[in-house]
Amino acid sequence: MAKISDLKVGTDDQLSTQLAELKREQFNLRFQAATNQLEKPSRVREVRRTIAQIKTLQTERTRSAAK
Repeated sequence: MAKISDLKVGTDDQLSTQLAELKREQFNLRFQAATNQLEKPSRVREVRRTIAQIKTLQTERTRSAAK
């Protein structure tokens, strides 16, 4: 799981790329869960939280840039 301090250091492009990768992983995890092939159920929660952290950072950056 990525720490919020590590995410804050990244650029907007890096965050967007990482967000896309995490969404793809989230889709694959949901598919594995539906077919009972999920090896690490805790990974679903980690991915979901990291996605939320990245989206929060993106929102904070856009709001601060708008001011």
